[in-house]
Amino acid sequence: MHAWEQIQKSIDYIEVHISEEIKIRTLANIAALSQFYFQRLFRRLVKKPVNEYIKLRRLARASEVLSDRNTRIIDIALDFGFSSHETFTRAFKDAYGITPEEYRANPVRLNQIVKPELLLNYTMIDEDVPLITDNIVLEITRKKLDVAETYVGLSGQVPISQTPVGETTGIDVPGQLWDSFHSMKSGIPNLLPDGIELGASTMGNTVDEMFTYFVGAAVEPKTPASGVLTTWELPAGEYVVCCFEAENFTELTTSALDKAMKYLFGTWLKNHKLATQPFSAEKYYKATPDATYMEIWVIPIPIEDVECQ
Repeated sequence: MHAWEQIQKSIDYIEVHISEEIKIRTLANIAALSQFYFQRLFRRLVKKPVNEYIKLRRLARASEVLSDRNTRIIDIALDFGFSSHETFTRAFKDAYGITPEEYRANPVRLNQIVKPELLLNYTMIDEDVPLITDNIVLEITRKKLDVAETYVGLSGQVPISQTPVGETTGIDVPGQLWDSFHSMKSGIPNLLPDGIELGASTMGNTVDEMFTYFVGAAVEPKTPASGVLTTWELPAGEYVVCCFEAENFTELTTSALDKAMKYLFGTWLKNHKLATQPFSAEKYYKATPDATYMEIWVIPIPIEDVECQ
């Protein structure tokens, strides 16, 4: 059995027993490793020490319950393994910059540490061959866009420290941008009936460790943007597209998106010796009763071409 499979067993155990006391000794036994080598390997593969990862997953799970105002915060803290209200509050504020009371009074989108699926770091799939893992279906394909697509929406600056998705905590700035866009979307003229929305990350011309993030909806070509709205075009070209679906929209835009991005950029493109043009686009399609579906679009560049520039 591969080392990553042993660590995945411990990750799965943590998720099931997140509200219980979890000892390093127990996790090391599950992974069939000494405590020293288990902690060393866990940190290498998960990018966080074991106890920090457990704390951050507990915070993520606890934050889901905070919206229930009928449940006392102290009870939530104790249910997810925190010894006191003070300990929970301190950990929550360290992670997100606000207290549990402030979050309950004014809910905002949060960046969360998600449960990793280490298989995605070590498994290669051919184009147009689906990969099923951890309640998501993922597929890599190629598409050609003959004519540029036009989107109208909002653009903002996001700290690079908020990436990669699923590995950082704090206020979710892109999520807030989406909320603002949806509050004014109905006033945008010439929206296309298919309902496709797009989030685009652009790394060019960034300052102060920020990147530009655009959120918008598909419109007819040459549709003007007015007021605070702006226009963004998905250029014509040859694309590598990562298609994936999940059981619900929340899962799609958090855990599934995290896994898809890591697989596309960290595994698939890297193993095919491909880089990309300095942007990526997330296409969101209308949800159906059966599943929710989206795609990540990138224009590939052979790594040797990038090195020659």
